[in-house]
Amino acid sequence: MQDTARKPAWLRAKLPSGPGYSAVRKLVDDHKLHTVCQSAQCPNLGECWSRGTATVMILGNICTRSCNFCAIQTGRPTEHDLGEPARVAEAVAVMNLKHCVVTSVARDDLKDGGAAVWAATIRAIRHRMPQTAIEVLTPDWKGKTELLDLVLDAKPDIFNHNLETVERLQKPVRVQARYDRSRLILRHAKSRGFTTKTGIMLGLGEEAHEIEQTLRDIAADRTDILTIGQYLQPTSQHWPVARWVHPDEFAKWKEIGLGLGIGVVESGAMVRSSYHADEQSQKYTGAEHLNTANALAPA
Repeated sequence: MQDTARKPAWLRAKLPSGPGYSAVRKLVDDHKLHTVCQSAQCPNLGECWSRGTATVMILGNICTRSCNFCAIQTGRPTEHDLGEPARVAEAVAVMNLKHCVVTSVARDDLKDGGAAVWAATIRAIRHRMPQTAIEVLTPDWKGKTELLDLVLDAKPDIFNHNLETVERLQKPVRVQARYDRSRLILRHAKSRGFTTKTGIMLGLGEEAHEIEQTLRDIAADRTDILTIGQYLQPTSQHWPVARWVHPDEFAKWKEIGLGLGIGVVESGAMVRSSYHADEQSQKYTGAEHLNTANALAPA
């Protein structure tokens, strides 16, 4: 059995420092924003904030779900801030972002799951920064596509919803989520013509054949972008790390995913859904153009 007491050398993260980090920290504080970088204890916070990027988390920082992999606080949310969309848009404008990523906690306590605030946030960013690409990383809306449609009607550029892990581990790891429901959400967004994206973690106890099947499912759902990263245990109360996945294995899954027809696959220990999301989008645009050119090329 693999020793997981010490992290391997390839899992070293950059410490928060420098003027870029300080500027983003001040911006987040001044605009009273939450970020998934902080709430989910993302290991890439130092690097991303230092390069002037952050993933905004709307609808508060208390989640109604109790996923066993996630560091975000679970409980009864107190925030339903209708002024939040304008503040998010202002922050995007101040940072002059070409590509912004917005996510949220799950708000099962709200009748619409927070969809109205989601839509208002997208529209506020679009109004303030019409040239900014907007990527959304949403909950599963309990499979209610009419709520998802409220978000999609606001026209984000990329729709992201994470499968997180293989089908067998959904119940113990994600608890209230379901593999088939998440796939339904991704397929619905794709059926409406959106660029879709999902992510999974390795090191939770999955087996090789399960990872391959998950990649096949993602390809079958015509998902455009996939991120694969190493699971890190936030606290001793969370799901334990089963193994440290070697960089060579991450490279193998990337090759398999691309071979199955997924447009862009980012696979590595430190890869996360929002990590260098702008670059993933650019790669997909290039891959899409390449695939179109190949399709039109004479045999």
